[in-house]
Amino acid sequence: MPLIPDIDAFEERAAIMQYDGGLSRSMAEDHAAQAQGFRDAAHFREVLAEYVLNRRLGGGHD
Repeated sequence: MPLIPDIDAFEERAAIMQYDGGLSRSMAEDHAAQAQGFRDAAHFREVLAEYVLNRRLGGGHD
């Protein structure tokens, strides 16, 4: 089953970890992405971009 990026949860969790947890923004975003099952923030953004561009998950083109 493909991972479905939740941008709202990602942004909220990253902000909490940054401000309340004292993490750098980069580390907070990596942890927020990992909480959704992604390797890191870059992987989260790759999957999100693929979905936005192709309106589907899982990559590939028709």
